[in-house]
Amino acid sequence: MSIGDALAEARRQAGLTVAQVGDQTGIRETIITAIECDNYSACGGESSAREYIRTIAWAVGADPEPLIRMYNTAQPRPQPAADDTAQLGAQPAADDTAQLGAQPVTCEAADPVTVTGKGGWIWRGWLAVVAVVIGGLWFAAFQYHAGPRHTVTAAPSARAHPVAHRLPHHSQAPPAPQTPAASSVPPVTLLAPVSAEAFGPGGTAQGDNQQNAGLALANNPATPWHTSWYATAQFGNLKTGTGLLLDLGGAVTVTNAQIALGSIPGANIELLAGNVPALTDLRTVARATNAGGVVRLRPTRSVRGRYLLIWFTLLPPDSAGTFQASVYSIRLEGRIWFTSAGSAQGRQVANRP
Repeated sequence: MSIGDALAEARRQAGLTVAQVGDQTGIRETIITAIECDNYSACGGESSAREYIRTIAWAVGADPEPLIRMYNTAQPRPQPAADDTAQLGAQPAADDTAQLGAQPVTCEAADPVTVTGKGGWIWRGWLAVVAVVIGGLWFAAFQYHAGPRHTVTAAPSARAHPVAHRLPHHSQAPPAPQTPAASSVPPVTLLAPVSAEAFGPGGTAQGDNQQNAGLALANNPATPWHTSWYATAQFGNLKTGTGLLLDLGGAVTVTNAQIALGSIPGANIELLAGNVPALTDLRTVARATNAGGVVRLRPTRSVRGRYLLIWFTLLPPDSAGTFQASVYSIRLEGRIWFTSAGSAQGRQVANRP
């Protein structure tokens, strides 16, 4: 499977379109489509192509390193530079040869000649003269085509450095190519929610035990936030679910969530993300069934948003014979995206337990 096939297959498995990958990475859709067809001509060079491959792979949930190695292996080996070719005794280019006239046949093409005695010295002398003449003519032609169109009086040392006369003294070196800013992806880091609120089907107004919602972030198993108790695991047919809404302060992409529940299993839990704190506008990115204890959720799709909803669709039993869920710790990892002005969106915590 080629690099493009692997990226396209990973994108389809993640349920993403080319337009959605472009929105997440900032890479133009035409470039994404070309790379999926193994066409890198629009990338602007090998370095940029590698960054594009790595960024798209992160966005669709693929491992970029094997793809980068495959790309490096497929690249042709660099050819010797022009100066190295001249030192190795290569013949002039076709345009130079045309101006210099036909060149003598090289020793590889001619019949072998055996010389001995004085004839050998004479033959080697003539070869040396011919080599010097050819070298001088080739150098003059090279200077004529590569140098500025004005008279140049070369110093004796100029023969060793012909490139010194190629540019006028006021010329500036061309700027180094810049890697497109859109291809940069923030690193994965720990995220700290700005707030936590109890949340129901109609929003925060229908949340359970709203006054203690902050206890879900306290990391204290003795004082967790818990839902209201219900007569059945399906909320006594009173509602379709209940949960916690986390405000992350700005646009982030959650890559891993660790949620500490009560010790009794039986909870069905979903993780939803988006930019609007409404159940109809949040997208499910991960789920677990029959959960209890510490639950680890890894999103199967990449969604950039400000809000994260921990949503219970089935409650576990409690010690009193009713049904109730509790949360005492939430640990989040993800990428914090930046605005065009360079300020960070979202909050980051460096030393969270």
